[in-house]
Parts: sequence; C-alpha cells; structure tokens
Amino acid sequence: MAGKKPRKSSKRATRAKPARLPSPAEADSAPAGDSLEDRIGRRFRDPELLRLALTHAGVAGGLESNERLEFLGDRVLGLIVASMLYKRFPGETEASLARRFVAAVRRETLTEIAATLDLERDLKLAHEDAEARTRGRAGALADACEALIGAIYLDGGLKAAEAFVAPRWQSHLDDAELPPKDAKTALQEWAQARALPLPNYREIGRSGPAHAPRFEIEVAVKGFPHARGKGASKRTAEQTAAANLLATIDSGFGHE
Repeated sequence: MAGKKPRKSSKRATRAKPARLPSPAEADSAPAGDSLEDRIGRRFRDPELLRLALTHAGVAGGLESNERLEFLGDRVLGLIVASMLYKRFPGETEASLARRFVAAVRRETLTEIAATLDLERDLKLAHEDAEARTRGRAGALADACEALIGAIYLDGGLKAAEAFVAPRWQSHLDDAELPPKDAKTALQEWAQARALPLPNYREIGRSGPAHAPRFEIEVAVKGFPHARGKGASKRTAEQTAAANLLATIDSGFGHE
C-alpha cells in the first residue's frame, strides 16, 4: 500500500504575536522618565483624575474641566498648611498664624510651586493670542496646582496629599522667621506710597450653609486689575484678595 503523500508546507506567513504590555508592577519599576507623574513622584491609580486636573476651563467647561478639583484642592491645601503652621509655630497667636497662612497659600506661592513642577508643559490651555495667554498664565498655573492637590487627595487620600504638599511648602514656612505683614495693610501702604486711592473691598459671593458660610471678596485699586479671594470669614477673604492683588502686581502685570 502506497504511503501517504507528505503535506505541502503552508505558504502563509506565521503571524507575529502581539507585544505583551507591561504589568503595573513592571511599569512602576521601569526607569524614571520625564512625565508629570515622575516629577511629582506618584503613580495615579486613576489616570483620569490627573487628566482632569490638567484640563483648564477654557478647553472644556463645566464638569469636564479642573474647576471642581481646584475647589477641593484649595480646601485640602488649606487644611494641610494650617496643620503645618500649628505644629511649626506653637507659640504664635491665631492672628500671626493667619498672616502666615495667607502668605503660604497665596496664588504667587501656588504659581511658584507649579513652575518647579514644570506644570505648564502638561496643562491643557485653549489656543488664545499670546498676550491673553500670558496674562492668564499665572492664574491658570495656580488653579492647576490646586486641582492637582485635589486629584492626589481623591486618588490616594489625605496622607498622599500631605506627602505632596509638605516638602514643597515647608520652605515657604521656614523662610519667614517673623510673621509676614498683614496683606491688607501691605496693599494699603503700597497704594498710599503711590498716591492712589485706598483699596476698595466688596462682597461678590457667599456659599455654604448658614453655620459655615464661605465668602468671596473682590478688591480693586484704581488702574490695576481686580483680584478676588475666598475664606470662611470676610476678613480672611479680604486678606486673600489683597494677597492675590499684590501677587498680580509683583508678577508685573500691567494696568487695566
């Protein structure tokens, strides 16, 4: 009986197996690159939170922007900084701690922290003319920094947020051996030295329950952009608004 004919070899090319994606553990052990996660020293469990924190309201409004995270991050930052001040300066009064607090959480400080992280490289901003983009740069970076803190808090809890905030804000607390000058006083003296009218403060918003309201105050000095501040009391909101206006002036932004 004749043997079976040998099978002809297939002319079809063998399909290459798809490359295996690295596991989360392998990804974490990979050499550090230059992503924002590398720069802040944290891997997000939920990357969507990081994406949202970096999306400015000019790109995607409402719930798709970083505004809600900014709102949360502002409160988380305030709690952590207040706790740091309470422990760092045990002999100081509430008034002195409040002055330090205003200086520590002012937008100038947030912008500086954002710059050290090169946050602007990752921030999604709307395409605008160069002048408008420059004017809004400091505010957008400060907002994104607060949103990033909010995202870290949601992703890893208060301890994760403290691990991000504490080393970056500690120097701002240690640099001031004496309590910084009251922001309202500093702004008033600045205006008087230039023969300008005194700063004008007005309440533009109020939110929260009756037992724990949150105030929003706007301050204006003739010839300069207005600035706003929020706080649990009108006094705190005025201090924050004054500090924000001083930060705007210090940043070299022009007259209105």
